[in-house]
Amino acid sequence: MVRIYLASYDGSSETIFLGDLATKDEVLLVRAADELVGFTTLRFLDRDWHGRHIRIVYSGDTIIERAHWGQQSLAFAWISRMGALKREHPDTPLYWFLLVKGHRTFRYLPVFGKSFYPHWSIDRSDLKPLADTLALDMFPKDYNQATGVVEFGQSRGHLKPHLALPAPEEMEREGVGFFLERNPGFQRGHELVCLCEVEEHNMKALTLRLFRKGARGA
Repeated sequence: MVRIYLASYDGSSETIFLGDLATKDEVLLVRAADELVGFTTLRFLDRDWHGRHIRIVYSGDTIIERAHWGQQSLAFAWISRMGALKREHPDTPLYWFLLVKGHRTFRYLPVFGKSFYPHWSIDRSDLKPLADTLALDMFPKDYNQATGVVEFGQSRGHLKPHLALPAPEEMEREGVGFFLERNPGFQRGHELVCLCEVEEHNMKALTLRLFRKGARGA
């Protein structure tokens, strides 16, 4: 995991990566021919919010080796895992809390959900208070509530230049320009705070099928 991560990120180290990994609860791994080629880390949080118990899935480092870009197994496994979490507490609201320092990661949000915060055309400012609270709790010294960005004074990891900047054709994809505008310091390791409801009413069709499969324990 360290090798894969440091091959794509500058401004980090094995010590920083392992320190962050120690705070997570689970890791989803992607293998090709028994070789590890990618992963995403997860942390589960329980909170009381406006008098109601809620659960939060906090996504940490996520990376796929470039040779395996385009595969969907990691995204599909993640969605199924969310369904399994919902099965454990079906009546508890579930949210996805994601800090984004690259436009490709941001594009997971519109693939997964119909709406989320922040969105370029849908007002989900109702989610901002919870997003702010979670970000301030985790990064009290670095979170800028006005911009919605965790603005580290010194990068804890940022994509290498050849991976960070979108190609011209990628600029035409949904949300890419919006991400660059909302997080202009992404090349310095700044992270855009995002929040998405993990509920059936907010899911795209494919997401919903995989989510229900995970919720059934299939």
